[in-house]
Amino acid sequence: MKEGGHVSLYIADFRSLVSRIGDWGERALIHHFRKGFPSRILDQLASHPSRIDSLQDLMDVTLELDTRYHERQKEKKPEALKSNSSHLQNY
Repeated sequence: MKEGGHVSLYIADFRSLVSRIGDWGERALIHHFRKGFPSRILDQLASHPSRIDSLQDLMDVTLELDTRYHERQKEKKPEALKSNSSHLQNY
């Protein structure tokens, strides 16, 4: 998964791969699922308060974290535009 990518697409790709390779066991699947995360997701997981006991739990949590991240990125775009335009008005 790329740094700005969406977890929902990563989950779909991962599930597709798992359906082709068969069941490796929960721990192995969790390990390989985590290996594909960008650092922003790993950083957020490190401070996440909930215990994650299953692959589905991990998928749910990472999807929630990713949704929040992308929502915040959308919020920041207008802030950056506003900041740049007010900065230019000062000149």
